[in-house]
Formats: sequence, C-alpha cells, structure tokens
Amino acid sequence: MAAQGTEDVRFDVTHEDEVSDVVVAGFSQFGLAGLTAVDYLVEQLELEQTGHIVAQDLPSITPFNDGVPRHSTRLLSRDDLNLTVLMSELFVPVWAAKPFARSVLDWTETNAVEEVAVLSGVPVPHGPEDHRSFYVATEDYRRRRLDETEIPPMGNGFLDGVNAALVERGMTSSLAVGVYVTPVHAQAPDVQAALQLLDAVSAVYDLNLDTGPLEEFAERVARYYTELAQRLESVPEHDAPDDRMYM
Repeated sequence: MAAQGTEDVRFDVTHEDEVSDVVVAGFSQFGLAGLTAVDYLVEQLELEQTGHIVAQDLPSITPFNDGVPRHSTRLLSRDDLNLTVLMSELFVPVWAAKPFARSVLDWTETNAVEEVAVLSGVPVPHGPEDHRSFYVATEDYRRRRLDETEIPPMGNGFLDGVNAALVERGMTSSLAVGVYVTPVHAQAPDVQAALQLLDAVSAVYDLNLDTGPLEEFAERVARYYTELAQRLESVPEHDAPDDRMYM
C-alpha cells in the first residue's frame, strides 16, 4: 500500500489554559523511553490535562484506563509550575512528522513558548559506559540550559521524524529546542533508558524528582507499553524512521 500524503493529514491542537514557557515532550518512539519518562514526570509532578492534539485522517488509537477513554496525545501542566508536558502515545509515521511538528510549532508560537525539550531513545549498540543521556540542541538552547551541565553532546548522526522537524524549526526561529537522547534496548519500556532521561531533565530544570519508584511504576505499565511496542513493530517499513547510527 502506498504511503499516505502529508496533505491528507491534519493535527488540531486544543488547549484550555495559559501555556508555560517550557514544553517537555515524549513521543511513541524507540524503546518507549521518552514516553515512559514523561509519563512518570506527569505522575510525580501531579500534572493535569490542559489540552490535547487530535489527528485527522490518520489511523489512531484511543487509550483508556478503568473504562475511561483519553486522548492519545495530551498536554499536561499545573498552575504553579512553568512547564507543560506534551505526551503522545500515538505513533506518528515519518510521512506525517512534518505536519505534526508544524501543528505543535504553530501552537508554541501562538502561545509564546520559549523552549521545547524532547526526551528520546535511539536504537544503537552500546556498552555500559554509554548508559547516559546526550544532547542535540540549538545554540540558544545550549547557552540557556546546557553550558553549566555535565550532559555531553551526541557526537554525530541524524535526527529524523518529529525530532528532526522540531530541531529544524528551532534552527530558523527564536524557539530554543533541545533533544535529549539515550541508547535503548529492544525491550519496552526500557526503564534504565527512561531513568537516564529523567536524570537529565531533572538536573536541567531543577525538578528534584524521586526516581526510586520508577521500577514499580514501569511494572504497572509494562503490559500496556508492551502492547504499544507491538503496535510499533507492526508499522509498515515505509512509515517507520530509518535506523541511524549515532556516535
């Protein structure tokens, strides 16, 4: 079956409250590390849904818990915290990455969002010494958030999909964009990778997270995320990002 054209898909963003300056995002990607990390972030910070994104003309999923459905892509925040989490359980195929990112970026521009941080895993061979987070970030994001940290840059490689589209916009606009990446294993969720991403975002944004219960949290959501991972594995090859070598 031929890939669907980008002109056939639209993403509509709905947000109810004032948007914070900072957005931290996790998507349904490799190892589900970023998604697991932001899911835990939402629970630990006791964030509440303040908006959602709906995909038009794109095969979707509708998650539910205890019989109550929810949007697959949600915006969550709270009044006393200058941070909004963008959490997407919907797999966005490569051909839909740009319209998805464009909708998110139009929303950030309309609401004067200053920076976006993305938590993501990369499927590369790695040893124990590589169990850490790296960054790929625009110059303004590096100056603002990373110059005083010990998080190293990713040596070289390629971003693609939604991550690439977000960074590309950040390179040509005032929006500061940083992607935190960590190597992931095949199993999902990769809890150790999620921990690395949480350690990084906690240090950068001074969140003082308690990551101790993450193992228990991961066990509770493992079945759900395993099913989600199986959905990702069934994605047609032309819809999935290319395997990239990062160094």
